[in-house]
Amino acid sequence: MVRAIMIQGTGSNVGKSMLVAGLARAFTRRGLRVAPFKPQNMSNNAAATENGGEIGRAQALQARAARRATHTDMNPILLKPETDTGAQIVVQGKRAGTMRAGDYRKNKAHLLEKALESFDRLCGDADLVLIEGAGSPAETNLRAGDIANMGFACAAGVPVVLVGDIHRGGVIAQIVGTQAVLEPGDLAQIRGFAVNRFKGDITLFDEGRDDIARRTGWPCLGVVPWFNDAWRLPAEDMMDIRSAPGGACKVVVPQLERMANFDDLDPLAAEPGVSVEIVPAGRPLPGDADLVLLPGSKSTVGDLAYFRAQGWDIDLYAHVRRGGHVLGLCGGYQMLGQSIDDPDGIEGHPGRTEGLGLLDVHTVMTGDKQVTLRHATALPGREPVTGYEIHIGRTDGADCARAWLEIDGRPEGAASPDGRVRGSYLHGLFASDAFRARYLGELGHEALVGYEDGVEQVLDALADHVEAHLDLDLLLSLAEPPQRR
Repeated sequence: MVRAIMIQGTGSNVGKSMLVAGLARAFTRRGLRVAPFKPQNMSNNAAATENGGEIGRAQALQARAARRATHTDMNPILLKPETDTGAQIVVQGKRAGTMRAGDYRKNKAHLLEKALESFDRLCGDADLVLIEGAGSPAETNLRAGDIANMGFACAAGVPVVLVGDIHRGGVIAQIVGTQAVLEPGDLAQIRGFAVNRFKGDITLFDEGRDDIARRTGWPCLGVVPWFNDAWRLPAEDMMDIRSAPGGACKVVVPQLERMANFDDLDPLAAEPGVSVEIVPAGRPLPGDADLVLLPGSKSTVGDLAYFRAQGWDIDLYAHVRRGGHVLGLCGGYQMLGQSIDDPDGIEGHPGRTEGLGLLDVHTVMTGDKQVTLRHATALPGREPVTGYEIHIGRTDGADCARAWLEIDGRPEGAASPDGRVRGSYLHGLFASDAFRARYLGELGHEALVGYEDGVEQVLDALADHVEAHLDLDLLLSLAEPPQRR
């Protein structure tokens, strides 16, 4: 009979996603059929699934850790912020429209049913479902209608382990304070706690660990030290992306306000000969870049205005005049063209926006969203590339005659006459070791790592880390068959 357990955190970014990935690999190595699940996620760094939808990047990594195919049921509700007050709603992998925060709260009952429906299907093909919460259950103002933490745990009848982050400080208050504000029904779901991201001699926290256990009455499943190789795994949250100093090849990335699908940077950052520099607002693009990479965007027109407001367009033109290379992916590709037409106002007000003009292509925004895993061939070297598309819009123009990728026999992408400026809708292409080696070679640098093999090695190391510092036998004993209420 399937069992389930939910990992909730005392706040955002306490390491829940990483712990679930480590647990998924550890229990899979023990012979269990493990499935990851997150009822509600908020991220613009989505992954395309094998059944043709999209989920949060963390759930895709957890599925990989569990050695199973990605599926939209693993993250049935995905919120993709478009503005400060509104987000695109993706339900069971498909775009369901855009809602403001207030309207979203009114629809939560319907969304909870969708989440439970997906959860039930996952349970039908697993021995253990590892559920990840979102944010914190202590946000009492959000408890009514909650579907991400205790609202889901109570509706599905699943036990909870609460995780605190000692690296942030105040972990005793985090955990004990959470217990203090929860209602009795929610408290009844919690079976234990764990402390994450400890640096230094772990025995120095023995008294703190015991104090939390004494005050809460909950057993401690372990104190997990900082995992040094976490940066080598794909990041989901924009807050987690950071510059990666490395070697002589300098890749510069403007940090767009609605930056999306920035996992394109991970294989580059893993190369010891490559430095990836994320440039925040208010700073110019460095003049010594080998490559300026314009990443994906959840709001292309809005981020293009943001790009210009920083003066990055002037910096980019100067980079091109110096003979530098430019690569635009997805939204970044659209920005590089001559114009972006949005006749139906999909991204805001209907109209045409002038692009950066570095590629002779034009984009028309369309209502149909492309969400597809792809097997492609890079041109002219014929290197195999595996990636994905998540975008709205269609791009055509003279520079598409210099396509540098081929998908199912059709050309993909565009390039300037000198080949120094390129664009494509295909995400994930740098994960191909052969393609990455040729591309870096064109920049005068060498590729040295096997990226996909490296991710597998880190997942195994993460599982070893979790095995060493969490009581997995106790955790498994606390997992229970779901009891729908």
